Amino acid sequence: MEINKCYNENCLDTMAKMPDDFVDLTVTSPPYDNLRTYNGYSFDFEAVAKELYRVTKQGGVVVWVVGDATIKGSETGTSFRQALFFKDVGFNLHDTMIYAKTKINPLDPKNKRYWQSFEYMFVFSKGAVSRCNYIKEPCKHFGKKVIVIQHSANGVIRQDRVDAQKNNTVKSHKIKGNIWAMTPAQIKGHHAPFPEQLANDHIISWSNEGDLVYDPFMGSGTTAKMAIINKRNWIGSEISSEYCEIIQRRITTAST
Repeated sequence: MEINKCYNENCLDTMAKMPDDFVDLTVTSPPYDNLRTYNGYSFDFEAVAKELYRVTKQGGVVVWVVGDATIKGSETGTSFRQALFFKDVGFNLHDTMIYAKTKINPLDPKNKRYWQSFEYMFVFSKGAVSRCNYIKEPCKHFGKKVIVIQHSANGVIRQDRVDAQKNNTVKSHKIKGNIWAMTPAQIKGHHAPFPEQLANDHIISWSNEGDLVYDPFMGSGTTAKMAIINKRNWIGSEISSEYCEIIQRRITTAST
C-alpha cells in the first residue's frame, strides 16, 4: 500500500490493506464516550484493537491517548476497559502515562468535582519494546553532590554524601517522568487535537528515523506532521473528508 498518505476511510479498511507486522508505531487519540463525536462518526473499538495488534511489528508500540466522560454523575471507566482489552488481544501494557493539561477552565466547576485536567496515554507494546529513545530534561540541582538516603533495619534514616573523588554529582539532564504537562492545542476546524509536542515526544521515544508511524484516527494530522518533521514515514486514516482537508494543509506545510 502507499505510505506517506492519509486515507479518507474507516481505519479498518486501511488496516485491511496492511500485511501482518507492518507498523512500527501508532500514535492516536480515538473518539471516546460522548466527549468526541468527530462529526457523528463512531468506531468499532474491539475490531480496531485486534487489527492494531495484527499490523504492529514485534517490538512495536501503540500509544492510545484517551479519557472518560462523566455520565449521570459517574465517570464511565471506558479508558480502563479499553486498556484491559488491549491486554486481552495480546499487547503488553508497557506504561500508563498522563497527559496533564496546563491550561484549565478558570471558572468554578458546577458538578461538585474538580476540573478534568488530564488524559491517559496508554503505551502498549507487542512483546518487548524494541526502540526506546528517552526524552531528557534539565536537572534543577545540576552539579551538586549526590546524597544517598538509606533506611537501616531499625528504621533509622542515614544520609551519606558520596565520595566526591568518584565524581558523583547531579548530571545536567535526567530522563523525563511519565507525566507530561502540555498546553492543549487549538487547530481551526477541529475541536480536539492533541499537542504537537505530545506526538513529537512519543514519535522520538518509540521509533527511529525511517520507521513507519500510523494514526488510525488522524483528525487534524498532528501525528503525520510530527512524523514528517522527525523523518519518519507515516500513514493515516480519517473518515471525515472535512478533516482530511485540514490534514492536507498541515502536511503540505510540514513538508516544505
